[in-house]
Amino acid sequence: MKKSILFLSTILCAFSMQGQIVTPAPSPGAHLEQKVGLTDVAIDYSRPSMKGRTIFGNLVPYEKVWRTGANANTTISFSTDVSVDGQTLKKGTYALYTKPGEESWEVYFYSDTDNGGLPQSWDDSKVVAKVSAKVYPMPINVETFTISLDNLTNDSAVLGILWEKTYVGVKFDVPTDATVMNNINRVMGGPTAADYYAAAVYYMDSGKDIEQAKKWIDRSAAMTEKPAFWQLRQQSLIYAKAGDRKGAIETAKKSLAAAKVAGNADYVKMNEDSLREWGAN
Repeated sequence: MKKSILFLSTILCAFSMQGQIVTPAPSPGAHLEQKVGLTDVAIDYSRPSMKGRTIFGNLVPYEKVWRTGANANTTISFSTDVSVDGQTLKKGTYALYTKPGEESWEVYFYSDTDNGGLPQSWDDSKVVAKVSAKVYPMPINVETFTISLDNLTNDSAVLGILWEKTYVGVKFDVPTDATVMNNINRVMGGPTAADYYAAAVYYMDSGKDIEQAKKWIDRSAAMTEKPAFWQLRQQSLIYAKAGDRKGAIETAKKSLAAAKVAGNADYVKMNEDSLREWGAN
């Protein structure tokens, strides 16, 4: 019995040791990150090698959809909307599929990214963008499948696919100029109503210059078509702290009325309490 237990333990130990052996992946995974203008682009894919095989037209057949790599489907992520051949890709992650041809490839950005390799059933409605890319032959073999981000500018980049003696590239555009111009116009146009409001409330809460806080809160209110009850509430508190009891009461009454319309009982009570404290009629 003891010998049997010892033999069984030896077998289990051997299997345990085998399970701890780690070997290199035939097609190792790769993660590529690149900032293009103000857009973050990330690509996750696996990298098979030629290993003496003929790739395109053989291992990877022509005119059939390919996972564009090995193992799980390749994915590409954008932190902003981008444009590909006039087609808009909303910010997010897409599976990258291709259909290689001798002279050109079809490149697909597919909305379903959890497919393992190819989808079990191809769905054209999930093709968010489709681009035709010309094949450029190269004078030397690229042994290991490679995806690159090249020709970087502030406004665009080229998604490159290289393997064997083949290169295809897909240009995409990013909204850098529009983003920068919006920022410039916002900053150069001066503080917004929200900026004035935040500064005024901070000054009041921090015990800083209350007269300055009063100027800023008035500026915020003037820039706002219809101040909300919570904005009016803060304005009344600043007035009261600045010693303007009349202004505080008038503004608190406006906040009270707006809070009642909004059905906010908390602000109704706070305003009523303040009005009593300030001796409102």
